[in-house]
Amino acid sequence: LMNAAVAQGVEPAQIAQHCDSVSLCFSKGLGAPCGAVLAGCRELVSEAWRVRKLLGGGMRQAGVLAAAARLGLQRAEATLRRDHDNAWRFAEGIHALDCPLWSINLAAVETNIVMVNVQGAWPSPTELCDRLRAVSEEEVAETGRAVSVLLLPWSARTVRAVWHRDISARDTELARRKMEFVARKCQE
Repeated sequence: LMNAAVAQGVEPAQIAQHCDSVSLCFSKGLGAPCGAVLAGCRELVSEAWRVRKLLGGGMRQAGVLAAAARLGLQRAEATLRRDHDNAWRFAEGIHALDCPLWSINLAAVETNIVMVNVQGAWPSPTELCDRLRAVSEEEVAETGRAVSVLLLPWSARTVRAVWHRDISARDTELARRKMEFVARKCQE
């Protein structure tokens, strides 16, 4: 919800008005250590409250966590905008490599998520992710850095990259360079 609102330049309420219920996690892009809220009709919230209690959910002295969630909400627009900008820079950077191993639909990069379409029979998305995660002596010798990039094999031909508040512009550039290094090694 928050990523969509920032990407569209609207208030979250403008999107949520079309929904029967909304759940918002404070820990993902907003950076709180934990927590979430659920909004909806009185019956839905009452039932969710009952089931949460039935399953043992609940916390005492949660004010410190609530403060972290509030701070995350107050900084959400700037934080998420930075995540979106980093994702865009990464997508542009690996698109510019013009690598035959993958393609990126830049028009589809709207938030903090970049989908990389893996082309050809090799490497598979899993193999590409394994190579991006691994650090070799050869990489350190060539680049002077040991960089491990964690991406997710999303489908049979797609890899998913997601940015969050702990990934800086520098980290993004290192990930782009790692993609370039892996592409070079795969094509040798």
